Amino acid sequence: MAQGKHGGALGAVYEAKRPEEIAELYDGWSQTYDQEMALAGYRHPSICLALLSRHLPRGSAPLLDAGAGTGLVGEWLGIMGYPHVEALDISQGMLAQAAKKGAYKALHNLALGGPLPFADGEFAGVVSAGVFTSGHVGVEGIDELIRVCRPGGVLVLTVKNTLWDGGFSARIAELEGERLIARAEETEPYVSMPGETGTVPSRGLVLRRL
Repeated sequence: MAQGKHGGALGAVYEAKRPEEIAELYDGWSQTYDQEMALAGYRHPSICLALLSRHLPRGSAPLLDAGAGTGLVGEWLGIMGYPHVEALDISQGMLAQAAKKGAYKALHNLALGGPLPFADGEFAGVVSAGVFTSGHVGVEGIDELIRVCRPGGVLVLTVKNTLWDGGFSARIAELEGERLIARAEETEPYVSMPGETGTVPSRGLVLRRL
């Protein structure tokens, strides 16, 4: 299925070509992001929270919210019983909004897709909601997230269908064959923003680190 057409800030970030451009656009969007995504009926955070609670025991720590944005996932994790969560995002402006929620033990202004400054197996779980999508992070971002997740931990991701069909599914199958991960759960495709015309479906994915 082709990528849908979006206007405004969402359309701009989907069309961005360089990480610096994406960061700048999100910096400018950070003040109104929560309100606009609420109006769009944004579902990825709720899906990820539900999947995480099903596959990672309460009290597991630390967690990495990879592509945390303004903290739409992180602000709920403490309430759900995960006591130590760290945020990673390409946009300093988005992280500044996340910091106001007081949900994170650390904030990391970093881009996904290259090496991350974390030790092997540093995190008990990784959540990445709405990151593996058009104009953001592709399949090149998954290997490092797997590396920093400890054996027995889980990675909870959402993946847009265009990426899934464009190589992401094949890479997951390779990693399963290498016995690095096991697919613990995969949702049916769903529309992440029902209030935004043209939204291409995504799926939720839970990977167990072996």
